[in-house]
Amino acid sequence: MNLDHLRYFVALSHTENYTQTAKLLHITQPSLTKAIHSLEAELNVDLFKKQGRRVSLTAAGRVFANDVESSLLLLDKSITNVQSFNQKKTLIRLAALRTLTIKWLPDMVQRYLQTGPSSAVQFQFNTDTGLSPDILDGLRNHLYDVAFCSRLENYADLDFFPVAEQTMVCITPTNHPLANRSSISLAETLPYPQVTFSERSGLYHILKRLFNDCGGQPISAYNVEEDQAIAGLVANGFGIAVVPNMSILQGMPVKIIPLSFPNWQRILYMATLKQGALNPAIAQFTNFVRGQSEQLSVNNI
Repeated sequence: MNLDHLRYFVALSHTENYTQTAKLLHITQPSLTKAIHSLEAELNVDLFKKQGRRVSLTAAGRVFANDVESSLLLLDKSITNVQSFNQKKTLIRLAALRTLTIKWLPDMVQRYLQTGPSSAVQFQFNTDTGLSPDILDGLRNHLYDVAFCSRLENYADLDFFPVAEQTMVCITPTNHPLANRSSISLAETLPYPQVTFSERSGLYHILKRLFNDCGGQPISAYNVEEDQAIAGLVANGFGIAVVPNMSILQGMPVKIIPLSFPNWQRILYMATLKQGALNPAIAQFTNFVRGQSEQLSVNNI
């Protein structure tokens, strides 16, 4: 069955006028008439009946027109989908701390997509364990193209660029003795059991140094790898904690207390491999992130 004849038939079913349809299709009227007669002969059924200078669908023609039009729409969609495979897209594999995947990273990627240069780019988001060492090892082993996490030692083969910062705060259950404080020093948290970061966290060594500077180490009731998990334990009364001021805290039953001393911020970085030139699409994205970094607010993560 000729596909063009089916398209001619659908067009004629809408106009019910040979002359008008031939003009719309940019073919001659005899060619259109021949195509419809050929289709009717192949089906052995009349699809149209004459009504003066116009035609109208027969009962069989109406059924056939509905089915053919639906089939052609599906066929055209399938053709478009298949042709899209020829439009090669550059896959940019991103890995990030989970705290960044809640708001910061999706916002950044969406802003980049809205700039318009990225129709040939596809993003893949990865969190895996959500820990900086695992993320940086994945980047080093070419599992990712761009990483967003803490900067760690012993990664001289990676480039780090600061893209965002978070202030550190103390969080307590809402019924804790410290919950009525408007600010607190790190030293004042020492008498209370805390949920602390495990050694695999990028914040572990930083907080250890800060506590040393304040005269001691916290009483660690539990140690956890990720800041969101720490916040969950605090919300359920397992202790207090010193964590980055994440946006997720606003919706949790915890008291967020600013630190009066030390006044320290957590810096988060974009990491890429030093060796070899970046793919142009990846380089374009990383340059965009660099350009946006000055516009990032402290607690928008």
